[in-house]
Amino acid sequence: MQRRVLQLAAVSGLFVVLTVVMTWPQALDLSSAATPHHDVYFNLWRLRWFAHALVTPSARLFDANIFSPELGTLALSDAMFVEGMAAAPLLWAGLKPVLVHNLLLLGAMAGSGVAMFALARYLTASRAAGLIAGIVFAFAPYRFEHAMHMELQWAMWMPLAFLALHRTFDTGKWRYGLATGACLALQMLSSIYYGIFLASLIALGAVLLLARDRQVPLRRALVVLAGGAALALTVSAVYAIPYLRVHDRVGDRSNVEVATFSARPSSYLVATPTNWLYGESFAARGGAERRLFPGVIPVVLAIAGLLLRAPSRRAIVYLLLLAAAFETSLGFGGYAYTFLHDYVPAFRVLRAPARLGICVLMCLGVLAAYGYQAIVEGRGAIARLSLAAALSLGLLAEYRVSFPLLRFPNTAPPIYRILARQPPGVVAEFPAPRADALPGDDAEYTYLSTFHWFPLVNGYSGVYPPTYLARLDRLLDFPHERAMAQLRHDHVAYVIVHGSSYPEPQFSDLRARIQLGGALVELGSFDDAKGPAVLYRLR
Repeated sequence: MQRRVLQLAAVSGLFVVLTVVMTWPQALDLSSAATPHHDVYFNLWRLRWFAHALVTPSARLFDANIFSPELGTLALSDAMFVEGMAAAPLLWAGLKPVLVHNLLLLGAMAGSGVAMFALARYLTASRAAGLIAGIVFAFAPYRFEHAMHMELQWAMWMPLAFLALHRTFDTGKWRYGLATGACLALQMLSSIYYGIFLASLIALGAVLLLARDRQVPLRRALVVLAGGAALALTVSAVYAIPYLRVHDRVGDRSNVEVATFSARPSSYLVATPTNWLYGESFAARGGAERRLFPGVIPVVLAIAGLLLRAPSRRAIVYLLLLAAAFETSLGFGGYAYTFLHDYVPAFRVLRAPARLGICVLMCLGVLAAYGYQAIVEGRGAIARLSLAAALSLGLLAEYRVSFPLLRFPNTAPPIYRILARQPPGVVAEFPAPRADALPGDDAEYTYLSTFHWFPLVNGYSGVYPPTYLARLDRLLDFPHERAMAQLRHDHVAYVIVHGSSYPEPQFSDLRARIQLGGALVELGSFDDAKGPAVLYRLR
């Protein structure tokens, strides 16, 4: 037992070091800098809202403070339940929000590598093979394509679910069957996308493994696995309740969105623009969500493992799972996703089938581990160690990226400190974005609302309520009567106008028109960290 703990600690430490190296210079400024993207504001808001709601008696978790007066607004996107639970004690202890964000995001990368190591190590009995698989899963270009998406880094439950599934079929023990279900539930609570993908992939994997790789009687395996499935279904069903309520209002994703964010076969030849080796050559071919290049080395290793010796039953299963994940990632360009979209309602709320690229990476990592094992079979310890070191360094070189950073605020700019001292009331911030040019500054407004916690008319999420899109059309008239009538209808008490977002002399003209209209009382001009901003109270 002690030996296992020491090995886990050593592997975890190694992947932490590798994560620091692969995301350098992030480690130099963990407390205030992150990937320059508006989704980082959204991550910060979700983590802080979760911690706030847990200790605020009047707050209801899914009735978050954005898109006022809408309800259930946290369910417009992934609530990141597991990430929220992990972040809450750190935020309550007073750690800076950006630091907590970075610890969870980078920790998820390292944790994914450790989990993949555990799966490949179990399948191949080789620590070196586990290291190679872990590097593939933790640092392939897909990871950096989604460096701003907290929930899409929390993929460690995928390999752990398959590890538990193998142990279930090898031992027939209840603890492994329940662990399979627990990992599936945790993946759903960490990332709904990945939870749906894992549920589909592990169901197919279970059928294939039952047929080809089972060490216990069929009845025993089915009973134990059914216990795990019941656990996962129960947790997922309870978690789905607020999302189903929101879905009644916002509906399914459009086919245009799905087509836009589906992979093409060529997407698996495209690296991220910041990749040192391949970025300039290949990135121009891809678009958002469609940079899925897994690297040359893991593909060569996987092919070697399939050709140098007769592949094992498990290797064939992972090859079939890889093919299924690849084909499904093509969205309506393939057959599987079209079928799932038509007959499995959960798939109709997903926008980006290309995110199945993470499942392709997991299966490819396993096959690469088998490939390494096939190449070093019969060789001496020095040769095995040398090859493992060379392959690992080669993978890290293939995956190395430039990692741009932007500073995000940990404390409230002056105008929000002043607002927080006012009596509670609904807030609207301007300029509001156009409905056809989202998100504008809404993501930043959303995060900055965590420094006063008043209800906010603005908001940012994966899906926008139809009522908010209609409201934006009317707010374009601000400060004239049509917009003011909307603000009164929404019971708005405070309005913030950000001068830095308006060109001069438009800002001065806007202030003059507000004063002339008489509906807003100016409480003062204050800094919003970018320039002057004016706080008003609605009469």
